[in-house]
Amino acid sequence: DPLWSRGLGDVYKRQIYNMKVKTELVKFKEGIELVSGSKLSMFELMVETYGELNEEKSNGILVCHAFSGNHHAAGISENEDTSGWWDQLIGPNKAIDTDKYFVVCCNNLGGCSGSTGPTSINPETNESFGKDFPAVSVIDWVNSQKMLAEYLGISKWSLVAGGSLGGMQALQWAISFPDSIEKSGIFAAASKSSTQNIAMNEVARESIRRDINFHDGDYLKHDVKPKSGLKTARMLGHITYLSEEHMNLKFGRKFQDITSRVDGDVDFEVENYLKYKGEKFSNSFDANSYILMTKAMDSYDAASAFSGDLEKALACIKARLLIIGFETDWLYPPKRGKEIQLAAMNVNVSCSYVTLDGEQGHDSFLFASARYENIIKTFIKS
Repeated sequence: DPLWSRGLGDVYKRQIYNMKVKTELVKFKEGIELVSGSKLSMFELMVETYGELNEEKSNGILVCHAFSGNHHAAGISENEDTSGWWDQLIGPNKAIDTDKYFVVCCNNLGGCSGSTGPTSINPETNESFGKDFPAVSVIDWVNSQKMLAEYLGISKWSLVAGGSLGGMQALQWAISFPDSIEKSGIFAAASKSSTQNIAMNEVARESIRRDINFHDGDYLKHDVKPKSGLKTARMLGHITYLSEEHMNLKFGRKFQDITSRVDGDVDFEVENYLKYKGEKFSNSFDANSYILMTKAMDSYDAASAFSGDLEKALACIKARLLIIGFETDWLYPPKRGKEIQLAAMNVNVSCSYVTLDGEQGHDSFLFASARYENIIKTFIKS
């Protein structure tokens, strides 16, 4: 098809835990119309796949990453010694079994891990997009993923699943393309962000904007990076991802060993942890992508096109839904998932809801437990 070309071809293929892995940059020459009204004349998605697509192309599973995730969902990256963000759940004989399914994950449009985003070159100016990269939305991501499915020859996903912002995408898939998805896994997510969610994200964005190196979003032109702002934003984010109980168990009020402090201002272990996480994140993530991605999260409302009526929004769904909430998650608490379940049941959509304990707060969706894995396996097989 002349509309498609493989930007880098097969970047690399490798075997991990006897799992076939392929990473590829896919170029979409016809571009995409965005919800904002803007259009990208062309765009690229960095894609990673695991396992093999069967002859019927019926065993495809799409996993959607959360805010700070990317295409690297499982295995160990060849470039660095880092496991994929959902490595505990994706792989041979794991909850999402790559011996049976062809698993696909892409870095979202507007991201900073290879897909077209603020750090990419704008073909119209021959310079980085920077702050001029257009606003993106959850619907835009789902539309671009639908184009990716067509490129792969997959007319219907066996499952679309994700946690947090990835769960919002899984829900939107079931709404936008009801005939192209059999099952949807919505974990630690909601049909829209709460006022508190938006407030937390705005504080994080403001910390970036106030960094002396932000330059109103034009930091790339000045060859600098607003690291301090990014670090603070990530530290705030980590507090919302963890539960109070988990933080007490892991850190308590223990003092940090003087030989392993990340800097001289640290007193407590929890301070050291947050500063370490913030520093690591600030080295790898783009500030404009941070602002874009959090705004996409804040603006998402599954019922926005239906006058705020969630039942009407879900009425078209043909997929079976599995919604999982975690008791320790205060960012997207279980009641947010139950709102989706109740609306789905009221319009006769097949829907199951489970609340799990979870030890890691909002981040619990990333970590395997016997019950969590068994629920996902059973849902996929059913």
